[in-house]
Amino acid sequence: MTFSLPAQAAEPLLHVARRSLASIKTVPALAPRYADHDKVLTLDDVAKLPPLVKDDLNVALASLAPKAEQGATWLFQSGGSTGSPKVGYAPTGFYMTGVYAQWRPLDRDDVFVNAWGAGRMWGAHFLAAAFADLSGCQVIALGSVTRDEIGEWLEFIANREVTAIGGTPSVLRLWFAHARATGLELPALRKVLWLGEAWHSQLDEDMAAVAPDARRWGMFGSTETWVVGTNTPDCPADVFHVLPEQLVHTDDDELLDFTTLNPDMLNPVLRYRTGDAGRFVTCPCGQGEGMRILGRRDSVVQVRGLGLHVDDIIAQVERDPAVTRAQVLITEQRGRVSTVDVLLLADDSMTPDLAERVRRDLITATFTLSTAFQHDPESFQVTVVDSLISNERTGKTANFVVRDQP
Repeated sequence: MTFSLPAQAAEPLLHVARRSLASIKTVPALAPRYADHDKVLTLDDVAKLPPLVKDDLNVALASLAPKAEQGATWLFQSGGSTGSPKVGYAPTGFYMTGVYAQWRPLDRDDVFVNAWGAGRMWGAHFLAAAFADLSGCQVIALGSVTRDEIGEWLEFIANREVTAIGGTPSVLRLWFAHARATGLELPALRKVLWLGEAWHSQLDEDMAAVAPDARRWGMFGSTETWVVGTNTPDCPADVFHVLPEQLVHTDDDELLDFTTLNPDMLNPVLRYRTGDAGRFVTCPCGQGEGMRILGRRDSVVQVRGLGLHVDDIIAQVERDPAVTRAQVLITEQRGRVSTVDVLLLADDSMTPDLAERVRRDLITATFTLSTAFQHDPESFQVTVVDSLISNERTGKTANFVVRDQP
């Protein structure tokens, strides 16, 4: 059992966790689970609490509908469908004061492009705007743009001598890949802020060509926890320093859970599991212990009774030098997986047999695929595509997408 804070630092702040527990116990669907938990005075008490998962927290929030004590209460999407989204809550400011106290990538001399999407109840654009406000820099609130518009906006960014840009790694990859392919350089760019997905090594290569003086500055969190940790250019991309107002816990299984210690937090985040795995390590930046993110443990998909490790599939496919990015598309009919497709983005070195070769290698190396589709091998295909499937709301491109088919 390991926590991000020692007992002497965490336990004086556990009144926030006690408040969260009291709130959750008022939710009829969750109260029985917490019947034997009446106190949260020590870290041992926290570790004994049942963990929350996304569905639990959505149930709690639907019942509690919390409101900020001052100013507006903002509602953001926390799962569900576009027709009936599940919502999370945040006050104006989006808890960025604590982030700014720890992390200072921007200053008053910066010209910052906020390229996180602003629509469809996603909070990242507003979070970044609040952080920029604390930093006192110039802000270009660009938001989402279409692939066809990237070239014109890149010219604008170059002409304005933009020094900083922020977005999800999926979106940033589109920007930097386009600039590199067209020979456009951004010599004034110094800082690349990111949040929402894991960093990708291809970004390092494209940034070196397009903006050689730019360095990455990362945040880690979720829609429910908001920002949990930050890193700097001196940290590995997968290591984050946890904010003092967040309590992170991990057991032998290395699944992370998060408990808020921020009294302004509206979501009752109490041993909340996002599906991320991690461990605490000494960060080479010299700022002490950091949280290394090992990836998501919920990327194992049941395919006809067998577990398909999506991240392993993606890693194997992207080792091919002609493949720049891959995605697994799973199609379900009446709750059963009917087909699995691996979608590939490829570069100019692609040979005509790329898709066939990748498919053959995956079938040979992957027990789940070779077994699940032995009677209908045509239901597993590999296809080279022009673009992967992205979330229109957030701009994220996930490793796998599940599609329902009538």
